[in-house]
Formats: sequence, structure tokens, C-alpha cells
Amino acid sequence: MTQWEYARLEYRAAGTLGTDKFEDWDAVFHYPGGVQRWGTDERYNDLRHLNRAGAEGWQAYDRAALVIGQPHRLHAVTYSLRRPIQR
Repeated sequence: MTQWEYARLEYRAAGTLGTDKFEDWDAVFHYPGGVQRWGTDERYNDLRHLNRAGAEGWQAYDRAALVIGQPHRLHAVTYSLRRPIQR
């Protein structure tokens, strides 16, 4: 039987850098070892962070998006990740 450890990657609109504040995105990785800030992107580009997690053995199995306001604006995407525990 496979045992898993779980993590999540939160990718959120930063809302801090000038007039294009809705285009800046922070990536934060939460895992059993703690929290790591993976940086800020000037455009929505989560693929780089998903590839980084994949290189460390994590598999994405769920994604949840948070859309707010009118007109609708993507505010956050959370990826649920898991990887097998090595014994």
C-alpha cells in the first residue's frame, strides 16, 4: 500500500506592484516541512512552479480557482499535491 504526503501550491494575485497589480502573482508552497515562498511573477505563469514541484516528485491531483468581482477576475488558484513517501 502506498503512503502519501500532501502539500499545496497557492498561486495568488499579489495586488502590490503598481497599476498592473492584478497581473502580479505570488507562489507559496505549503508542505510537511513548512512553507516556502517561491517568488512573484509579473504575469500569470503557474507552469514554472508546477514543473518545480513535479521535479521534486509532487503530483497535482486537484485544482481550485477563486474568481471575484464584476467583471470576474481570477484571484487565486490552489493546487493540491501529493507524493509517495519513500521508505
